[in-house]
Amino acid sequence: MTLVNLLEQLKAVTDDAVKDLLLPVRAQKGDTVTADHPAAVYKMRLPDSTSATKKAPYIIHQIVTSKDTQPSGQLEAGSAVVRSIFCVYCNDEQEGALHLLNLMERLRIRLLQDVVIGGQFELDLEAGIEVLIYPENTAPYFAGEMSTTWKMPSVERKWREWL
Repeated sequence: MTLVNLLEQLKAVTDDAVKDLLLPVRAQKGDTVTADHPAAVYKMRLPDSTSATKKAPYIIHQIVTSKDTQPSGQLEAGSAVVRSIFCVYCNDEQEGALHLLNLMERLRIRLLQDVVIGGQFELDLEAGIEVLIYPENTAPYFAGEMSTTWKMPSVERKWREWL
């Protein structure tokens, strides 16, 4: 029920949603053969941010904000905003842009189908899913982001046992 659990569940859902979408990979120094592969999914950051272009294709899920509230007379409620960053590589600019869109759509559709992940985190459909494809010309890399809001399970307070 923690933010870390939310990221772990989101990673698992994302891995499953994009596992059969094979995307181009840029040949690295010393590579003899490059094979298309699914996007790697990371939590919060890349393992090595200096190699951001070498890691494409990838998705990073980041907690942006979280908020816990308890309106008078109601149960405590929590929410978290997650930013998902997408990056793909392709020499063909039209194909690259379409690869990015396809990757983002796979996750968007999966989240709208499932709505609840890990049996405890609910996508806030009232807040919606916001998608932004970066307009900058960064070919052969293409990037975008998705913003989602999640309803967090309430935290059981210890003081209740004394009532």
